[in-house]
Amino acid sequence: MSDSSADEDIIDNNDEKEIEQEHNENSENFLLNPETKDSLREETATFQSLGVCDVLCEACESLKWTKPSKIQIEAIPLALEGRDVIGLAETGSGKTGAFVLPILQALLDNPLRLFALILTPTRELAFQINDQIKALGTSFGVTTATIVGGMDMMTQSLALAKRPHIIVATPGRLVDHLENTKGFHLRTLKFLVLDEADRILNMDFEKEVDTILKVIPRERRTFMFSATMTSKVQKLQRASLKDPVRVEVSSKYKTVDNLQQYYLFVPVKYKDCYLVYILNSLQGNSFIIFCNTCNQTQRIALMLRNLGFNAIPLHGQMSQAKRLGSLNKFRSKARSILLATDVASRGLDIPHVDFVINYDIPTHSKDYIHRVGRTARAGRYGKAITIVSQYDVELYQRIEHLLGKQMPKYSPIDDDEVMLFQERVLQAQRFAKNEMNDAGVGKNRKRKNNDNNDAGNDDDDDDNDGDSLKNTARGKRKMFINKNRRQNNNNLNGKKFMKKR
Repeated sequence: MSDSSADEDIIDNNDEKEIEQEHNENSENFLLNPETKDSLREETATFQSLGVCDVLCEACESLKWTKPSKIQIEAIPLALEGRDVIGLAETGSGKTGAFVLPILQALLDNPLRLFALILTPTRELAFQINDQIKALGTSFGVTTATIVGGMDMMTQSLALAKRPHIIVATPGRLVDHLENTKGFHLRTLKFLVLDEADRILNMDFEKEVDTILKVIPRERRTFMFSATMTSKVQKLQRASLKDPVRVEVSSKYKTVDNLQQYYLFVPVKYKDCYLVYILNSLQGNSFIIFCNTCNQTQRIALMLRNLGFNAIPLHGQMSQAKRLGSLNKFRSKARSILLATDVASRGLDIPHVDFVINYDIPTHSKDYIHRVGRTARAGRYGKAITIVSQYDVELYQRIEHLLGKQMPKYSPIDDDEVMLFQERVLQAQRFAKNEMNDAGVGKNRKRKNNDNNDAGNDDDDDDNDGDSLKNTARGKRKMFINKNRRQNNNNLNGKKFMKKR
C-alpha cells in the first residue's frame, strides 16, 4: 500500500444530492459554443499548433488523423501545460487522442516504467485504447499491458512483471492484481485517466475506484472523460483531480449533425422480413444491428447467415476470445454486419460503420444516443434506422422527446416486395431456432470451456474440427445445412431478394 492512502472512502452515495446542488467553483468551464467560439481556430488548427511534438505529429499522420477534433483542440494544450482536465465530449469526438497524446509526449520526456494508468468500464474499450497507444507509440517503443477480466491472471501477472510504460485496465481486474500479484504496485504512477467515468460508476465500480485512488500517488496528473456530468462523477472529480479545467463540446443528449435518423413502423411479426429487405437493398454497406437480449442477437445472426449475409454476433455471454474475434472480423471488414447488444454501444470506435439499425428499441432512451453514435464518427456521415412495432410506440416517443425533434420515416420500402421474402425468412428462422436449441441457448446449461461451444459461432471457427466432425450426427446435419445455405445464397444472389428492376 502507498502512504498516499486517503483517510476515508472517496465515493459516498449519501451526499449525492448535495453534490448535485453544489456549483463547482474550483473548475474552470470552457463550453464550446459554435455561435460564440472563433470557428477560424478549428479550421486552421493542426496537431503541431497544439504543441504536439514532431514524432507524435508523424504518428497522427500515419493514422490519417489529418486535423484535431474539437475536444483535442481544447484539451491537448491544457494537458501539455500540466493541468488536470475534465472532458465532456460527444461520441466519436476523438477523446482518446485527447488524453493519449499528452501522456505519450510526457513519456518521451521522462521514460519511466508504470508511467500511466488508464481505467475503462469494458474490456472491449480497453483493447481499443491499447491498440491506439501502440499505433501512436510504435516509433519509440512504448510498452503496454491490457488488464481485464476474462483473461488468464498468470499471463497478466507476467505482463505486469515486465513493468510496462502504460497499463489499460478495467477496475475490478486491476484491484485483483493489486491485492494478489506479488510485487505489483503503482507507486511510480505519473498519470491517471478515467475514461467513460460515468459508465465506470454506473457499473458499480465505486469500491474498486476507491481502492485504486488510495494506492496511487497523490502527486500525479489526472484526466477524466465522461459523456455526462452526473452527481457521482462530480464527487469523483473532487476526490481525484486538482484544480481541473473542464472542457465540454456537446450538450447532454445531442447527436452529431452528420447523422441522418429515421424510423420504420412495421408489424412485429414481420420485423425479420423488413430487416432482411433493408440489408439486401443496401448491400455493400456496413451495419451494426442492436438487439436488447443476447438470445435475440444470436438468433438474428444465425438467421442472416443462413440467408447468405456475413453477419457476426457480439454480446456479453460470449467468451472474451469470441467477443474480440467478432470485433476484429468486423473492424477488418471480413464481416459487414455486426449483431450487438448494448455492450458495444459505448466507446467502441469502428470508423467504417455506415448504418446503425435498432432492431429492438432500447428500454432506456439515453441508450439510443450511444447506439446511433457508432456511426457518423470523426466527421463521417452515417444513418440510423429504428424499427418500431405496435408495441414500441411509447418507447419511441420517449426517444423523440429526448432528442427534441421528430424523425422522418425511412421511405425506400416496398411493402409488397417485403412480403415476397416471407417464405425464405421463415425457413431461416427455423434454422436459427434449431441451432440455438442444439447449443442449449436459454436452457441454463453449464457453459463449456471450449470456445467453439459458444452459440452463434462463426462458421470459420468450425474448421478446426476436421474430418472427425463428419462422423457425428451434428456434423452430418451441419453438412446438410451448409448445402442448403449455399443453395439459398445462390438464389438470393441471383434474385437479389426480388429487388426492383
